[in-house]
Amino acid sequence: MGWVPAQGRLAAGLLVNLAASICIVFLNKWLYVRLGFPNLSLTLVHFAITWLGLYLCQALGAFAPKSLRAAQVLPLALSFCGFVVFTNLSLQSNTIGTYQLAKAMTTPVIVLIQSLAYGKSFPLRIKLTLVPITLGVFLNSYYDVKFSALGTVFATLGVLVTSLYQVWVGAKQHELQVNSMQLLYYQAPMSSAMLLFIIPFFEPVFGEGGIFGPWTLSAVIMVLLSGVIAFMVNLSIYWIIGNTSPVTYNMFGHFKFCITLLGGCLLFKDPLSVNQGLGILCTLFGILAYTHFKLSEQESSKSKLVQRP
Repeated sequence: MGWVPAQGRLAAGLLVNLAASICIVFLNKWLYVRLGFPNLSLTLVHFAITWLGLYLCQALGAFAPKSLRAAQVLPLALSFCGFVVFTNLSLQSNTIGTYQLAKAMTTPVIVLIQSLAYGKSFPLRIKLTLVPITLGVFLNSYYDVKFSALGTVFATLGVLVTSLYQVWVGAKQHELQVNSMQLLYYQAPMSSAMLLFIIPFFEPVFGEGGIFGPWTLSAVIMVLLSGVIAFMVNLSIYWIIGNTSPVTYNMFGHFKFCITLLGGCLLFKDPLSVNQGLGILCTLFGILAYTHFKLSEQESSKSKLVQRP
């Protein structure tokens, strides 16, 4: 019966990640739509709480901070700041369905960046899976009755900066020999400092609509809760990757994708036409195919390493 506690911890970790990942999308959308809470200010709250949470984790021995120079982390902190801000602006300006599908475009853009900038080659079958992903996103956007030109700009910028960030994170982790928590421990305070400087130029700080405005107690609690949930998402992702297989993590991600789309329709009454539904299915098919081929590729590489004398 020794396996029961481990199985229970795994189930708990997956449930925490599922609940946190879905709640953060709906809660942020609610804060933007119903309360009109400023976007950059909410991102700053997320960064600050994430850093405080990581500080507590390292104090409890969950990970050991590694000494890094500010110059080594600065490009990552800038891109981290940009991708979270633009992703949140996309969520604020688009329906949840369009927001979710736009994020799927990160995969084709990462492949493009790695091919052009790093000279990495991908098999034809991997490249072909990018066709239904891109086509599905286009179909959904074209037939979205709540289409927003500004939302599309934010979604596009979000995809570009997120893709750059993910490519750089992988390269920096390898270069500096650090894990994601050690890297985030330095990124979060640097990104917070950048936003502290930027916010006064784009959003009110005091008074109506500002981060220090006359918000109700319930609004303040919801904002702080959003920050705690954002930290839980980061922490649970790190834990899941370390305690499950890539198949589990990716399949779980697809399940969250579907649940979030469904929740957007039910909670925010986002309209969904037949053509949008076809676009979603098309993108989901491309994502599943891409995941299947990438995992097969990884397993094949592992087998070759094992067989090597």
